[in-house]
Amino acid sequence: MSVPFKRWQVSPRAPDSHFAQFPQLPPLIVQLLYNRGVTSPEEVQSFLDHHCDGDDPFALLGMRAAVERISCALARQEAIAVYGDYDCDGVTSTALLTDVLARLGAQVEAYIPNRFEEGYGLNNEALADLVARGVKLVITVDCGIRSVAEVAYGNSLGLDLIITDHHHVGEQVPPALAAINPKQRDCSYPFKELAGVGLAYKLGQALLHLYPANGVRADDYLDLVAVGTVADLAPLYQENRKLVSQGLRLLNRSLRPGLAALMAQAAGNSNSVSAVSAGTIGFTIGPRLNAAGRLDNALAAYKLLIADNPFEANQLAAQLELQNRERQKLTGEMVDAARQRILETGGQQPIYFVRNSAFNPGVVGLAASRLTDEFYRPVLVAEEGSVFTKGSARSIAEFHITEALDQCAHLLERYGGHAAAAGFTLKNENFEELTDLLQKIAGQQLDPSRLRPTLSVDGEVNLRGVSPALVEAISNLQPFGYGNPTPRFLSRRLLIRQIKAVGQDGHHLRLILHDGKQPWNAIAFRQGVWAKTLKFGDYIDAVYSLEFNEWNGQRSMQLNIKDLRPPQ
Repeated sequence: MSVPFKRWQVSPRAPDSHFAQFPQLPPLIVQLLYNRGVTSPEEVQSFLDHHCDGDDPFALLGMRAAVERISCALARQEAIAVYGDYDCDGVTSTALLTDVLARLGAQVEAYIPNRFEEGYGLNNEALADLVARGVKLVITVDCGIRSVAEVAYGNSLGLDLIITDHHHVGEQVPPALAAINPKQRDCSYPFKELAGVGLAYKLGQALLHLYPANGVRADDYLDLVAVGTVADLAPLYQENRKLVSQGLRLLNRSLRPGLAALMAQAAGNSNSVSAVSAGTIGFTIGPRLNAAGRLDNALAAYKLLIADNPFEANQLAAQLELQNRERQKLTGEMVDAARQRILETGGQQPIYFVRNSAFNPGVVGLAASRLTDEFYRPVLVAEEGSVFTKGSARSIAEFHITEALDQCAHLLERYGGHAAAAGFTLKNENFEELTDLLQKIAGQQLDPSRLRPTLSVDGEVNLRGVSPALVEAISNLQPFGYGNPTPRFLSRRLLIRQIKAVGQDGHHLRLILHDGKQPWNAIAFRQGVWAKTLKFGDYIDAVYSLEFNEWNGQRSMQLNIKDLRPPQ
């Protein structure tokens, strides 16, 4: 079974009247913003200035009640617990809020549940343990909005709970003292897509506004906001764009000791220093912070973020580096095993559900994501335990996986997620029935013979008109990520002047292409297989991003090829 050629979906050109509104901007920049829904002069200016309106933290429903209760806890010196999550968003949220509260003089501790022993979110045993330790107030970050029964149980123990969470709200809001989530029906806060760390920041922002603490400013925490927001794939537009842009500037001015040690470990302790970008967070920082919670306990990642001792930071960073390597190994083994199971089906099913008692529940989501990309089908991967099957699902644009699980709710113990990803738990005896029902639901919506991955393209470009100044203007639209993807362009009939497989086992491809006017250096990652079929003198059509390659002090334009094919 092989995935067919990707479908290249080129965005329609903006009307001439639209370009006329922006004579001061290169037309390609106007087109890129148009493709992202940034169309009015005010929106364009706000986007280019990294500005947003309406970001008053007190506009969030529940914020005033939360701040008042925390103020009482500070005055009474009550014990407070910040209850987080084990992923990067949850860990950065926990580090941010505990530090703010500590600087305000609070008696505060962090609590991050163990993925393997406790699972995601609030649980009754943890709440009872916190009460036994004298905690009076629990503040959740990146979790809790669906924990109706657990919050009620905490209330019965005499706990006050404040929920801060960005996940979708269920039919009933937990009976907490305050729930801060802009997705609540009655919340008028204009931006609904803050990550969990973004909401922790808004609470810290509100507290520091009322109680200035020894010159500490809310903006001092924007580095953590950037890390958690990008790693959690929150959309990088409007307020998130502003927060991440400012956070990246902070990261490039001064790294926390823990992050500096983490970057040094990732670079093999080399002396080379490169700018921290959203890509650095997504591919270097985020995976290593996530690795702790995937394989063991996320407290190591939390301790790294709050470390102020370089020796301790180096030890923790080395631990996370080893865990990340182990995570990569386990993921590869799991993908190989699950792939074999999928191939045994003949590749004609609309959805795949693979479980195994040997699968590590900490990396099932990563395996599902890899397999979804490879086969272009919704994929569920799960660990089969003695009583329960626990796993993760990843999906494609044509199939809303959480809505599908909604139709299977009677077979599930718990689940949650969004269109593209979900987590779930079910009793082992329900596995076959759930698999059959999901096959039926997917079969009604998907035709496997017609499924093709789509590659969105911002426009068709004649490379002869591309200059370093234009590539610089494109670069200035960063940070790129979910919601503001790296721009991709299409050029046709490029002449191959040189082609070579490079990297370990020839996995990558390096080319020199000619546009009829000048040569272009190009790199195509994970596409080394083309070296066996293409040759000098052939023409190709290519989808690529434009970037600068810096080497030995020289800076030159380069094509980063995302897909290619012989001319149609």
